[in-house]
Amino acid sequence: MAIQSFSSGQVLTAAQMSALQANDYNQTVSAKTTSYTLVAGDVGTHVQMTAATATTISVPAATFAAGDSLFISSLGAGACTIQAASTAILVSGQSLALSQNGGGTLRFVSSSACTFFSGSAPPTFFSLDYLVLAGGGGGGRENFSSGTGGGGGAGGLRSSLTVSGGGNTGAELALGVAKNVSYSVVVGAGGALVSTGSVGNDGTNSSFGISGSIDLVVATGGGGGGGGTVNPTSGRNGGSGGGAAKGAVGGTVIGNGTANQGFNGSLGFASIEAAGGGGGAGAVAGASSSGVGGAGGAGAANSITGSSVTRGGGGGGCAQGTGGAGGSGGGGAGANYGSTNGGSGTPNLGGGGGGGANAAPLNSGAGGSGVVILRYADTLTISIGAGLTGTESAASGGYKRATITAGSGNVSWA
Repeated sequence: MAIQSFSSGQVLTAAQMSALQANDYNQTVSAKTTSYTLVAGDVGTHVQMTAATATTISVPAATFAAGDSLFISSLGAGACTIQAASTAILVSGQSLALSQNGGGTLRFVSSSACTFFSGSAPPTFFSLDYLVLAGGGGGGRENFSSGTGGGGGAGGLRSSLTVSGGGNTGAELALGVAKNVSYSVVVGAGGALVSTGSVGNDGTNSSFGISGSIDLVVATGGGGGGGGTVNPTSGRNGGSGGGAAKGAVGGTVIGNGTANQGFNGSLGFASIEAAGGGGGAGAVAGASSSGVGGAGGAGAANSITGSSVTRGGGGGGCAQGTGGAGGSGGGGAGANYGSTNGGSGTPNLGGGGGGGANAAPLNSGAGGSGVVILRYADTLTISIGAGLTGTESAASGGYKRATITAGSGNVSWA
């Protein structure tokens, strides 16, 4: 029975009094078989999920008041996750995922915040290997007469498995994660291309963490390549650093990579103008020379999928003669001044975009998007939530792998 409203002076019947007393000990049960969004009438009741597959119970904002509470349980085999219906409300708790026969009380401290006090059994932990790769930086575009834009840096790469030739040598530990608990995944986008004189756009971070709580692993987006409208500018810092732009005026500074994630970009060359390349996850960018852009730094190889794949190549620098080659592992080539666009980094390899120039065609290259790959025992099955694009592989060598290629959302295991 839900909370009742009574008027001043109203005389309660025996049936009403009995119903109120019964509610204290035997709450009205509302059985659900699919994902459900709570309503105001659920206050004081027992919402019971009975689904065999993973479901969610969403908590809306501006629906409940401070002091309101209700009980939530899960009798079905599928994990039931308590989550916010929108960013307007904060749902916190030690565990927001209920396994079969788990339950707990949801109590509101305001109309926009609540805490779930879970009574579930202690979680079962398992070892999780990971590769988290950020989005690559976009190439820069130099607008100074005959100037050249620097290549974008590759997205930062972090992994619990050995990375061949990379800044990360596999020293990071595997994670201990729990079954039937929600974990957040974010796949970083590559930096957008630029078509006017501008420094390149940074790639965005990728991450894996505890949903609504803390990021456990964060890979830093690649730095944009140098560019500008008057004087050549520095490459930007990032997971891997962007290459410096180069024109007829002024000095240039490379972008720096992040320790254990990627490497630095390279400098430009003044005569004949050539820009520096972006750093890669496995090596610094190649040097530029007269009329030849710096090559993007090489990516790093990793075998988390069961076979070796190279990811995180830096973008090549633009040049008046020959644009720098993109780094192995998805880096885009630098533009040949006046005849080609900067090449874009490869999606899901986190490559940097190639640098561009003011002569038509105008564009630099965009950075490639990142990826998150998770490896776990083949006795487990992952649920990939809304907002994420990903697949789970068939069991091989005692493992399954989930490859998340885009988006932001939650995953859990059963």
